[in-house]
Amino acid sequence: MPSDEIVLKLRDKIRSKIDFSGSLSDESLLQIAEETVFDWCASNPLTATGKVKLVRRLFHSFRGLDILQPLMEDASISEIMINHHAEIFVERRGEMSLQPVSFESRERLEDLIQTVVASVNRVVNESSPIVDARLKDGSRVHVVLPPVALKGPCMTIRKFPDKPLAMEELVGLESLSGEAAAFLSELVEAQYNMFISGGTGTGKTTFLNALSQFIPSDERIVTIEDSAELQIRSIPNLVSLETRNANTEGKGEITVRDLIRASLRMRPSRIIVGEVRGGEALDMLQALNTGHAGSMSTGHSNGAKDMLARLETMALSAAELPVAVIRQQIASAIDIIIHLSRFRDKSRRVSEICEVMGMADGEILLNPLFYFEEKGEHGGKVAGGLKRTDNAIVRQDKLIMAGRKGKGEAAL
Repeated sequence: MPSDEIVLKLRDKIRSKIDFSGSLSDESLLQIAEETVFDWCASNPLTATGKVKLVRRLFHSFRGLDILQPLMEDASISEIMINHHAEIFVERRGEMSLQPVSFESRERLEDLIQTVVASVNRVVNESSPIVDARLKDGSRVHVVLPPVALKGPCMTIRKFPDKPLAMEELVGLESLSGEAAAFLSELVEAQYNMFISGGTGTGKTTFLNALSQFIPSDERIVTIEDSAELQIRSIPNLVSLETRNANTEGKGEITVRDLIRASLRMRPSRIIVGEVRGGEALDMLQALNTGHAGSMSTGHSNGAKDMLARLETMALSAAELPVAVIRQQIASAIDIIIHLSRFRDKSRRVSEICEVMGMADGEILLNPLFYFEEKGEHGGKVAGGLKRTDNAIVRQDKLIMAGRKGKGEAAL
């Protein structure tokens, strides 16, 4: 590939040929890019493959994501991490690697960031240097600008597959057992409130998408997210809500808490909150305790028990309530906690499924139903899988109401 300096010169030539007073189709832009490259190659020979790559890079610098576009089109890449304009890492199948590509300048990366952020009506600048956004394909984008980012503009892109993974596929990938998948499917249909916990990059959103496929198609669902990334396609009656940042005057912000309150007036059968991080946990718990059975959410934690403690802390940050009251809210609102872990072989699997039984002596009680049993390593891969405990599910009221008690393995 030609140097960044040559690419800049060719891009300027293309720009000089574009009539910005009217609209320019992709076909016309591609033709101009091809003509410019062929003219340049008359005195600077390139292979046919090199010409194609150069044309694509120039085209994507106007209509795509510039040097990131090939990475976006690579289905094996799940995450793109731009530490600064000259340092780009990607994650493939759990392994991170430095890419042999870079933006020609810090200004070019900044221009791209502004284009991405503006496309979803968000603002990022020195006074508001952190923002979440999304691309047209649903990929999640997180941006941090200087002075917060010391090395220069930083952008992280979390990609999602065009088609969300089904639970059968997760079973095939050994993320959980077929028995556990069947168990969870019955609990979803019976309207158990579920909470998915796990660390960063453990697949919480992927698993939430898979669980949602068990929701009966005749229900009305409202999803609430910071930046829309859920891919729920099996529910016709679906409303997707997304938060909004404050404008440059500090006005107009719409938070997850605002959206949870608004959703209660939309007559939802279930509410799905993409992730709880703060005071919105209290609003979510109250929503689950006011008749919205079968709702779901996710959060960061190190385990099922730790997730309860984090929910307690988040809820307390929203209101000065006695700890006992918050714990009672959690115990009555959440029925099942599913914890996902990332193992040393980079695999992502369900490591715990617990039932929230209730309260005793001021503490929330957990009833372990499945746990991951490790059986050593084979070929560098962690062997083992989810094992069912001898414990039966205690809160069977929803299974009974759904006419499912005693059917299959749901009641354990």
